[in-house]
Amino acid sequence: MLRWLRGVVLPAAACQDAEPPTHYETLFHKLDRNRDGVVDICELQEGLKSLGIPLGQDAEEKIFTTGDVNKDGKLDFEEFMKYLKDHEKQMKLAFKSLDKNNDGKIEASEIVQSLQILGLTISKQQAELILQSIDADGTMTVDWNEWRDYFLFNPVTDIEEIIRFWKHSTGIDIGDSLTIPDEFTEDEKKSGQWWRQLLAGGVAGAVSRTSTAPLDRLKVMMQVHGSKSEKMNIYGGFRQMVKEGGIRSLWRGNGTNVIKIAPETAVKFWAYEQYKKLLTEEGQKVGTFERFVSGSMAGATAQTLIYPMEVLKTRLAVGKTGQYSGMFDCAKKILKHEGMGAFYKGYVPNLLGIIPYAGIDLAVYELLKSHWLDNFAKDSVNPGVVVLLGCGALSSTCGQLASYPLALVRTRMQAQAMVGGAAQLNMVGLFRRIISKEGIPGLYRGITPNFMKVLPAVGISYVVYENMRQTLGVTQK
Repeated sequence: MLRWLRGVVLPAAACQDAEPPTHYETLFHKLDRNRDGVVDICELQEGLKSLGIPLGQDAEEKIFTTGDVNKDGKLDFEEFMKYLKDHEKQMKLAFKSLDKNNDGKIEASEIVQSLQILGLTISKQQAELILQSIDADGTMTVDWNEWRDYFLFNPVTDIEEIIRFWKHSTGIDIGDSLTIPDEFTEDEKKSGQWWRQLLAGGVAGAVSRTSTAPLDRLKVMMQVHGSKSEKMNIYGGFRQMVKEGGIRSLWRGNGTNVIKIAPETAVKFWAYEQYKKLLTEEGQKVGTFERFVSGSMAGATAQTLIYPMEVLKTRLAVGKTGQYSGMFDCAKKILKHEGMGAFYKGYVPNLLGIIPYAGIDLAVYELLKSHWLDNFAKDSVNPGVVVLLGCGALSSTCGQLASYPLALVRTRMQAQAMVGGAAQLNMVGLFRRIISKEGIPGLYRGITPNFMKVLPAVGISYVVYENMRQTLGVTQK
């Protein structure tokens, strides 16, 4: 593909005196498949595909939207040429930001240095693989011509946007509240893209959580009642819930779980931005460690404010038919019989669970990213949707596995008052009791339905997020 572009955009020495429009015109004619003097979105997509430059629908639509100045749904030659010239200027700035020694070439060490400044740590070997995917002449350095050829039709505008392939996706919700918030650029904040992305993610989370609510309620029931003496399994648990309250009871507590998405996301996003400012100097990029600390503290702040809703969700899920008429009735009864302190039962193990969850999640994601770059980044540094979804789901699952015993103890503390004859134990007391009576496996009661909901949750939230993103006009990251 690079050599083909070099032949069209950078003609051989015999044609070096030709004006730039001639090169653009040659490329334009390649895309104008019906020879009517304009290129529509279908021609652009088919033309790029036939030239071996398939970018994906989002990138192609972004090129078309940016280039179509008069908004007539078509690109004429002048619009096409203006887009490529403007894009080249932006790519020139990105090239210069990487070329630290100003020798006109980008080397592996310069990529490592630049990405470290932007908060992404990679090895020199990984940087060489990135270079190799762009390098057309085999010199293991990239000059301006090779850089321009590679990003000629890629609608990224700066080096920070290029490396953002590897960000966690806002659209993925596996029903857990401990994930580290997403990053937003200054442009996204100024343009309002940030709130659209958060809204799209919130709607995706609501649909995903509602779709997997029966598995989530089963998990809570097994955490609270699934001791050795009661022998609750997946089939028996579902049968017991349906027998007690009918099919609708499988969604008991889901309303509270969905309602808390909005305040939790808002507080976490605001707190994350504040903690980042405290931990970094002005103009400094946020590294992995700062992101981990800021994200953990933001999660703790959000959990502190919305934790009463976590307690309500658990009480509603464990409650029997007719015990509570709704969330407000549940809150009123808890306040009347147990006092204000009941709304923070299990708060300490919940807070402690944030550290292993966030730490493992980030560490596994970085490990998977490094593995992919080491072994598969031969033609492109863009891993694609499937790889990103897989890495995000696997890293989050590992985070859940590490923090699960704390989550189980939190849930039991929240529901202790509802279990007849159960002693009101603190965190340490519960750990001792579970290990002495049920052994280590007792700390993982309910983990099977928890894992069962990960794949459908990821798939559903991604599909809904993509549809919401298009509806709200959110540009692809």
